[in-house]
Amino acid sequence: MEAVPARARAHVCCVALGAPLCLVPLPSVPASWWAVPLLAALYAGGERVARRRFAGTFYPVLLAGVFLLPPYAAALVPLPGALFSAVEQRPFLLRRVCRAAHLVIAVWAAARVHGALDARDAVGASDFPYVLVPAGAAVLVFCLVLAALDGAILALAEALPLRRVCHGLFLRSLAPVGVHGLAGLMMAVLWRSPYGPVAALLVLFPMAVSWWVFAQYHRERAAHQATIRALVQAVDIKDGYTRGHSERVGQASMMIARELGMDEGRVEVLRFAGILHDVGKLGVPTRLLRKDGPLTPDERRVIELHPEYGHEITRGISFLGEARSAILHHHERIDGSGYPYGLMGCQIPECARVVAVADAFDAMTSTRSYSRARPVRVALEELQRCAGTQFDPRMVTALVRVIARDGWHPVVTADETRPMLPSPARADDRPGARR
Repeated sequence: MEAVPARARAHVCCVALGAPLCLVPLPSVPASWWAVPLLAALYAGGERVARRRFAGTFYPVLLAGVFLLPPYAAALVPLPGALFSAVEQRPFLLRRVCRAAHLVIAVWAAARVHGALDARDAVGASDFPYVLVPAGAAVLVFCLVLAALDGAILALAEALPLRRVCHGLFLRSLAPVGVHGLAGLMMAVLWRSPYGPVAALLVLFPMAVSWWVFAQYHRERAAHQATIRALVQAVDIKDGYTRGHSERVGQASMMIARELGMDEGRVEVLRFAGILHDVGKLGVPTRLLRKDGPLTPDERRVIELHPEYGHEITRGISFLGEARSAILHHHERIDGSGYPYGLMGCQIPECARVVAVADAFDAMTSTRSYSRARPVRVALEELQRCAGTQFDPRMVTALVRVIARDGWHPVVTADETRPMLPSPARADDRPGARR
């Protein structure tokens, strides 16, 4: 998003002009001004460490300010940390201003809700459990406002559907911000206690431990992604004819899985399965993959071994789980005429039936050496025609339904501009062909 569209810049200008209104002090609502620079410095330092070391955000101090200070004073807390934070992409100033304005508005709105519920005195008196209700309402408002503002800039910059982006951001942020809210509430209670601000800082120690654990999880996830990227790139180098195909199959598999109501864990596994479904081609001789002409029966049998090769290649990758069975069985057919084992109906694992539909759909909607890309509508009609014989009707119906609602907008990160090596029209890749 280095070249920020004009509509996104207009959004930043609007929030930047609106944010100062949140900082106007109200004489009737006094504030402990000495607490503002202390919390602001604590937030700025914590945010810097959290972003560099843990790739996360540092909201406990902001939410402690929400519970301790009136709205106009709490809105000052995020300003230094946001305006002087490290930004990785250009334009730096625009991103800093946008982040600062979003946080100011979100903190101000949360503090207004918390103050409207007359909960500030309850924090000082440690009035549990009453204090939890207004604190929860403030955290919920903070999440909603921040998701709406961040979702708006993302939707405007990337031309994405606003409602879907905001909804996704809100759901993903609710749980972690809720945890940060509890930590912020504990900080506020200790801050107002006889032990004072020094005791409030002790709350941050368990938060740092949890961030470290979360960072380890992200490093492990990044290692998983790197493993998959390396395998896909190896296949693309060997068989440039399918460049980008694997990622599109992964995306279509994920769409089908979500439409079927699978949990996010299985959705992620099916994305891996779609991306790696052709990894077994690494075991097929390159001369066969690039042969310019029809394949002999013996050569076809060699190529039909690629699902088993893929299953063996991924044997030691434990995080793939059931994706390995999809790699092995994605060329099986419902009527039993597929390969490598001729399984029928429900004998074929569910994940393999999903990938089979996604694979055939992308094969039909992509330009190949032997055929031009078919329109999405025509490809879906062909899938419906083959449902019950080659494909699972439930998977086909799910793909038809999700594309009718959301459309087909494949996102491919592979370098598709790289010159492709010549390769033949292989019967095992043709939709509807006898494998």
